[in-house]
Amino acid sequence: MVSSPPKLDPREEHFRIPGPNPKLKLFLRYLPAVRPAGGDRRPVLYVHGATFPSALSIAHRFDGISWRDALNEAGFDVWALDFNGFGHSDRYEAMAEPAELHAPLCDSQDAAGQVEAAARFILDHQGVSRLSLISHSWGSMPAGRFAAKHAALVDRWVLFGPIARRPPRDSESVPSAPAWRIVAVEDQWKRFVEDVPPGEAPVLSRRHFDRWGEAYLDSDATSRSRNPAGVKVPAGPVGDIQRAWHGTLAYDPGLVQAPVAVIRGEWDSLMPDEDARWLFDAFKASPIKRDVKINRATHLMHLEIMRAALHRETSTFLLGGDRAPSPQAA
Repeated sequence: MVSSPPKLDPREEHFRIPGPNPKLKLFLRYLPAVRPAGGDRRPVLYVHGATFPSALSIAHRFDGISWRDALNEAGFDVWALDFNGFGHSDRYEAMAEPAELHAPLCDSQDAAGQVEAAARFILDHQGVSRLSLISHSWGSMPAGRFAAKHAALVDRWVLFGPIARRPPRDSESVPSAPAWRIVAVEDQWKRFVEDVPPGEAPVLSRRHFDRWGEAYLDSDATSRSRNPAGVKVPAGPVGDIQRAWHGTLAYDPGLVQAPVAVIRGEWDSLMPDEDARWLFDAFKASPIKRDVKINRATHLMHLEIMRAALHRETSTFLLGGDRAPSPQAA
C-alpha cells in the first residue's frame, strides 16, 4: 500500500479506487474548476506517459503555474491518474522481485482497464455522461484503447507527443522487455537536451529541472537507495512502444469517434512529421481533427519553455466551438 501523498494544492482532492487488478488500488488526484466552463462541469482526465506520474506532469508547477491550473482557469475540472506502479497508485507485487522473472508490467491492455476504471469513477462522481482525455506519449495507447471501445464516454481527446505506428521491420524482431526498469534523474535530463539542435538555447533551465528531479525521486520511496538514484517503473510501456515501431500499434485509431488533436514539438524525435501524418490520417472516424506543431519544443514540451502554448492549444480545442459539417452539407 502506498502512503497518503501531500496535497499539491489546498483545493486538491485525492481518491483511491479499485482497478482491474483486485489486489491493487489506483490513485486519482482532482482539482475542480473555480468557474465551470459555460456553467457546466467539464471533466478532463490526464493520462501520463511511460516514466513519470501526474504530480510530475500536469500538476507540477513551474514558477507557480501548472498545466492543470491553466485548464482550471479555462473552466475544466482536472483529474489525473497514476497507473499502477507509478506515483501513488499501488505497486505490482512483481516489482519487488527480479525484473527478469516476470513479463513486462503495465502494458497498454492492462493500462486501458485502469483508464476505464478511472473514467467511470469520474463520470459517476460528477454526474456527467462524457469526459475529455489528455494523454502523453505512451499514454496515448491505453487512452486510445479506451476511446475506441467506449466512444459514448469520450467528448474530445488531446494527444501530445503520441506514439504512432511505423512500418514493419521484417528483418528485426521486437526487443524483449523485463518486468520493470530503473530510470535515473540524469536519464531524464538527457531527454530534455538530446533533441535540442546544436547552437539552440535550452528548453528547460537546470534550476527548474533540479527542483523537478528531486520531486521525481520522491515519487519512489526507494529511489535514493540506488546508485545512481533512480525511479523504478513498469516496463510494459517500453514493449508497447517497440511493437508500435515494428508495425503493431496497441489500438486502432480508425475506431476512435471523438474529435482529436495531435500536438507535437518541432524537435520531438519520437513524433517526426511522417509519424504525425500517419496518425492524423489513421483517425478516419474522428469528425474533427487537428495537427498542431509547436516550435522550440521536444517530446517533453509540457515541462519546457513553450508549455504555455501547449496549454492554450489544449484548452482551445477542448472548449470546442468548432463543428463537423453535416452529411447534407458535405
